[in-house]
Amino acid sequence: MRMPARAVLSHPSLVLIILPFSVYIYNVLQVLVRNIPPDPDESVSEHVQHFFCVNHPDHYLTHQIVYNANKLASLVSKKRDLQNWYIYYQNKFERTSKKPLTKTGFMGLWGTKVDAIDHYTSQIQKLNEEEAVERERVKKDPDAIVPAAFVSFKSRWAAAVCAQTQLCRNPTLWLTEWAPEPRDVYWDNFAIPYFELTIRRLIIAVALFFLIFFFMIPIAFVQSLANIEGIQKVFPFLKPLIRIESVKSVIQGFLPGIVLKIFLAVLPQILMTMSKIEGYPSISALDRKSAAKYHMFILVNIFLGSIITGSALQQLKTFIDLPPTEIPKTIGVYIPMKANFFITYIMVDGWAGVAAEILRLVPLVLFHLKNTFLVKTEQDRYEAMEPGSIDFPVGEPRIQLYILLGLVYAPITPFLLPFIIIFLAFAYVVFRNQVINVYDPKYESAAAFWPDVHKRVVIGLFISQLLLLGLLSTKKIGRNHFALLPLPVLTIWFFMYCKGRFESGFIRFPLQHAVSYLPT
Repeated sequence: MRMPARAVLSHPSLVLIILPFSVYIYNVLQVLVRNIPPDPDESVSEHVQHFFCVNHPDHYLTHQIVYNANKLASLVSKKRDLQNWYIYYQNKFERTSKKPLTKTGFMGLWGTKVDAIDHYTSQIQKLNEEEAVERERVKKDPDAIVPAAFVSFKSRWAAAVCAQTQLCRNPTLWLTEWAPEPRDVYWDNFAIPYFELTIRRLIIAVALFFLIFFFMIPIAFVQSLANIEGIQKVFPFLKPLIRIESVKSVIQGFLPGIVLKIFLAVLPQILMTMSKIEGYPSISALDRKSAAKYHMFILVNIFLGSIITGSALQQLKTFIDLPPTEIPKTIGVYIPMKANFFITYIMVDGWAGVAAEILRLVPLVLFHLKNTFLVKTEQDRYEAMEPGSIDFPVGEPRIQLYILLGLVYAPITPFLLPFIIIFLAFAYVVFRNQVINVYDPKYESAAAFWPDVHKRVVIGLFISQLLLLGLLSTKKIGRNHFALLPLPVLTIWFFMYCKGRFESGFIRFPLQHAVSYLPT
């Protein structure tokens, strides 16, 4: 098949995709097709064309196969680096009118001295030839073809029908979904078979369970520092220092929150790696799944773990012997006792986090370090100044934790509410400014995150109602607390109603809108 005008998108390590230029302009008319079955009589490209010409004869426009081209991606990246050095030495020559020299050895540190401009010109020319040869090899090598394709249609209606319906009797073949925009595509996961996807996600679910469970060990250690006796037992050499009243209050109030923050710093990368292993084809999907894992982790280890572990260290045997029906009551009893810990956690993690966000000290320091030691050209300077995008997989679950704390402590310990309100108010002002004026979004997701956000808010409301029931059941108010039993039931009903009525609006594209909205 003759290749149309195209643009090259590459992943730095694994996959290079050759896409039609129309992906950039009419990506709303594009459908991603995965798990294309092999055909003994046709190539993958011919098989895709034949399938859609038969099943969508009036609306099919064209398609583009995905190629796995690791070596080509490496050559493109290497050539980009050499071009950057060439520009650097060319600018240096224009400033000084003196031919710059470089060494041919490792990183220019040793070897024969040669003319830098001529050296990099020849290296770039050599890579151009290698790149052309490798590109032709990839296009002709059947083993380089991934069983996935971007299919273009003549209308939004046809694309919507294809993306939102089952194309084959076998539900594991010809899997379709809306094509992510070019910035949103995660190239590495295109070649994963459907059956392997299922196995991967099962393994990751088990691994996530054990990660959450075993992380209770450092959480238990942190919570043992929530009282002076625990600190003296773990660190006996601090006894003379702890006797000082000011030091005592600082250690007891801030040390647990700071240590907990350090433990949590390594989590996002672990959870993102787990999401990548699951095989989702877009960065936005990876962010959503990583945020879901992080929210579950925070819910179990930061919220429930801080409450349960702190009480279990004092009454371990009593807690283990409790029947499951008594767990909400036990947690409800200890929730007021942990209010001070969560207040300090809000100040350490929330207030300080908002201040760090508006100051952006770490990016500022990194920019000056890069500008001093790494920047050679204007392109380097532009990349060093890149503000990045908002870290949704970390920021959204953290805000959900504060919403959960507000819902739980509002009827139990209202003194905690001002700390949360202050955080949410400043977070709104700061992040609104960052999103509008600072960050550069790395993709557009069409509000795909909102169903997950809504679900977590409802989960927080449900948990707060259960814990309030558990706390009131310990008070001497007879059976009046049973009047609250309809609340969790109504909350579940409300969530199911919203899910059934409104969720499709975030994951489906209405055909009526597809017909009325014509591309220009």
